[in-house]
Amino acid sequence: MGTKTVDETGAATGTETRTDEDKVAVTKTETVDEVTDTDVEAAAEGAEGDAREEGPSGVGQGAGAVVSAALGIVSLTGSWVGTVASARESLIGQLQTSGSSDVSKMIKEGYGDAWQANALWGGLFALAALLVGVFVLARPAFGAPGRPQAPWIKSVAWAGVALGVVGLFLAVLKYTGILLGLPSAG
Repeated sequence: MGTKTVDETGAATGTETRTDEDKVAVTKTETVDEVTDTDVEAAAEGAEGDAREEGPSGVGQGAGAVVSAALGIVSLTGSWVGTVASARESLIGQLQTSGSSDVSKMIKEGYGDAWQANALWGGLFALAALLVGVFVLARPAFGAPGRPQAPWIKSVAWAGVALGVVGLFLAVLKYTGILLGLPSAG
C-alpha cells in the first residue's frame, strides 16, 4: 500500500495504482453553461404559466380583509372627514345662534349637530367596514369554491366585520343621543 498526495493542480501523485473511479474523483471538473436571453424568457414564461395554472393567489381578498379592519378602526377612533364635518357643523351653529340668547338652542346648534355629524361619518365608515368584511368572507363561495381561503384572511375579515358592527352600534347610540347626549340648559 503506497501513499497518495495531492499537489496544487489537484492531481494525485504517489506509488499506488489508481483506478478510473479515483481519477474521476481527483480530476473532477465543473462545466459552466452559458445562459442566453431566450433561456431566461422561457423560464419566466414557465413560471408565469405555473402561477396561472394554480389559480388566484388571494392577494385581493387579503387586501380587502385588511381594508375592512382598517375601516373598522377608523369608525371607532374617528376620521379626518368626521372631524371636518363636525367643525363645519359647529361653525354653522355658531353663526346661526350669534344673535339669539337662548342657551338650549346654542347648545343644540353649536354642539349637538356637530356631534351628530361626527357620529354619521363614524357610522358610514363602520358600515363600509362591515360590507367589505362580509364581501371578503363570502367571496370564496362565488369564486373558486374548491380552493380554501387562507386562515389569516378569514381572521382579519372577521375582525373587520366585528369592528364594523361595534362601530355602527356606537355611531347609532351617539347619533340618537343615548350615548353621551347633550346636557340640558335649564
